[in-house]
Amino acid sequence: MAKMDLYDEACFECSKLITTKYSTSFSKGIKAFNKQFRYPVYAIYGFVRYADEIVDTFHNHDKARLISDFKQETFKAINQKISLNPVLHSFQIVVNQYSIDHQLIEEFLRSMEMDLDHKVYDDANYQTYIHGSAGVIGLMCLQVFCEGNKELYQQLMPMALSLGAAFQKINFLRDIKSDYEDRGRTYFPGIDFKNFTQQDKQRIEADIQHDFDEGYKGIMLLPKGVRLGVYVAYCYYLQLFKKIAHTPVNEILDHRIRVSNIRKGLLYVKARIKQGI
Repeated sequence: MAKMDLYDEACFECSKLITTKYSTSFSKGIKAFNKQFRYPVYAIYGFVRYADEIVDTFHNHDKARLISDFKQETFKAINQKISLNPVLHSFQIVVNQYSIDHQLIEEFLRSMEMDLDHKVYDDANYQTYIHGSAGVIGLMCLQVFCEGNKELYQQLMPMALSLGAAFQKINFLRDIKSDYEDRGRTYFPGIDFKNFTQQDKQRIEADIQHDFDEGYKGIMLLPKGVRLGVYVAYCYYLQLFKKIAHTPVNEILDHRIRVSNIRKGLLYVKARIKQGI
């Protein structure tokens, strides 16, 4: 193996480790992809995970400066086609190899910046944030999945946006307590956390269900090499969504709802059976 190939592989392995450490749901889904798609999606996840950590975790540091530096280093890596930051190096390889639209990266990083100065979201900012923090990630992955097939990308783009939105809104609903108490944020527009009602919750769930239904249509049209992996992630989030939907408001506000690893394992087996694999 050439030295540069070894460096590239080591960087992709770093992104894989980050994905595995932070998300069992996505890491299991990625393992269901055909081999050539795994490293690219690990790289995308590693990139977005690190950006999210800056705004959500590094409270004793200048987060605005950190995210600004991260953005600058990201595009420097893309333009120079190399970085000493393994996460950025693996990400730039994918961006350049699959011609990922730089506007998607800009929109994602802008959504991360919004978390620095937005605590209560109105409808316009909410929609902008959902698109930037989740929708464009789905589009980055979709560009990898379509492998240059622009017609397929355009066909699946609205459904990928819907699926990304569903995942993000479920995260918001699951984390509503910690977002409010630990970070002072309320993402859902028009919702008063202190007076969050069952009717509020049901209205949000109806919106999520619509996104799920649209996203599922797109999953069934994905190339075979990635369909199972995306479907696995869909099944995990759908199970989490069902669990949240059956949980009373007071319990949602009291603790974080989870799906056990055992349950995820069963869902993975069922997903393979349903997809005929």
